[in-house]
Amino acid sequence: MPHRHLFVLTIIAAAACGPLDRSAGGDPDPSSSPDVSRVTPPSLPVPVANNAVAAVETAEGTVLLSFLGLDSTKAWNGLTRDAFRWDVGDPSWRRIEPVPGPARLAATAESVGGRVYVFGGYTVAADGAERSVPGVAVYDPSADEWSMSAPIPIPVDDAVSGVWRDSLIYLVSGWHDTDNEAAVQIYDPATDSWQQGTPIPGPPVFGHAGGISGDSFVYVDGVRVDRDPRAFSLESSSWLGAIDPANPARIDWTRLEDHPGPGLYRAGAIGYGDRVVFMGGSDNPYNYNGLGYDGVPSEPAGTAFAWNVSDGAWVELHASAVPTMDHRGLVRVGQVLYAVGGMTGGQRVTASVTPLP
Repeated sequence: MPHRHLFVLTIIAAAACGPLDRSAGGDPDPSSSPDVSRVTPPSLPVPVANNAVAAVETAEGTVLLSFLGLDSTKAWNGLTRDAFRWDVGDPSWRRIEPVPGPARLAATAESVGGRVYVFGGYTVAADGAERSVPGVAVYDPSADEWSMSAPIPIPVDDAVSGVWRDSLIYLVSGWHDTDNEAAVQIYDPATDSWQQGTPIPGPPVFGHAGGISGDSFVYVDGVRVDRDPRAFSLESSSWLGAIDPANPARIDWTRLEDHPGPGLYRAGAIGYGDRVVFMGGSDNPYNYNGLGYDGVPSEPAGTAFAWNVSDGAWVELHASAVPTMDHRGLVRVGQVLYAVGGMTGGQRVTASVTPLP
């Protein structure tokens, strides 16, 4: 069975062709808590990369969460089931019960209705074999308990996720065992059920980044699979999916103009207000250990930008002083966005929580 890490990457860029509003699908604004905007998240207890992250509102306040990922060994047996939570205002993160299922990376997490849903990811065996995980683990931060939901119909990892109107969770494209999927899979936490949305029209990808703002799902880049010869190639393209409120499974996909800077792999992203914000990533796609598929060690790109849904335009942002890569998303505390863990220069797995200025 072929696996991603066995292929040689030819990097070929594709041709160019405010606060959250709950009524438009945003979570409650954590800045309503007086101290939220004045706290700085501490570093994680241990370094971890490619971890799924989420922020969730509880009756007690804002909680940040980090699930799964890869430890500082960057070895196949360095995958972890670790889970950590930081209740905003506490002096440190605390370890919670491990995520159900196998140790894995490239999962994605989203919060709806006070619970956090952890989707997919992939395992790595001693011989390098990779397998996409179908499981959906659910964490209830108020009860500090795990449960399981209906599995993903097409198990994917390195997918992009987003929450629409605090009700539906979208999984867009991603890798399934031996190839990319164009599927858009939509999970309804209220009914614990799945439906299929309009597939993406562009090349199926893994390691892309994106999120939802209002009724718009925006994602960028990732890695496509070229067929002859078979190789992994950086797909430099940006897409907007307009979700039909009357039929949320119907999505009108259009290609956007290219975003500022190079194409990116495993950047962090989040829908925030009327923007979808992107931070970090690398312009040289790599295996889980940070070594590029082309044999060159990958380095993080010091870029940040956003698609402004209201204006229909890209906006360049001030990047973090310490570039990072290998992210599964960004989180928000008050009005500040953060990358949790990841890799810094030299493919160093970090415990840092890095703000977007």
